[in-house]
Amino acid sequence: MSQPEFTEEELRQLEAEMERISVDDVLIQTTVTLLNLAARKAGLGGAPGEDQATPTADWEQVRQAIEGARALLPLLESRHAAQLAPVRDTLSRLQMVYAQQAGVGPSPAPAPGAAPAPEPVKPEGPGTAQSSGRLWIPGQ
Repeated sequence: MSQPEFTEEELRQLEAEMERISVDDVLIQTTVTLLNLAARKAGLGGAPGEDQATPTADWEQVRQAIEGARALLPLLESRHAAQLAPVRDTLSRLQMVYAQQAGVGPSPAPAPGAAPAPEPVKPEGPGTAQSSGRLWIPGQ
């Protein structure tokens, strides 16, 4: 595969762009792109004029985009905390949608004459993830 050839003017423009752009710019843009992609993969929106039929959600892609955005936020917090409120809000909303919908699917029908499945036992007190502060719980 051949390399594209750039004119000297194009190379100067690329160099000028590399001087202008910062790592923070790339991190912010990547975080926003991941959140937008997660929303699309969750079936929450489409391009204007697109058929609005709900596409099949790809929850693995949604999870991966959420995890990527969560990993990048700490890198931005120290210098951009005040400007990140909309990003954190979007991330929280996507986490809620994921938590509500990712595990939803048709439940298998019980065998005829089978006893109903027992209710899951909930441990008392916070779980290990919750007590460590790594688990976000709405309203808490």
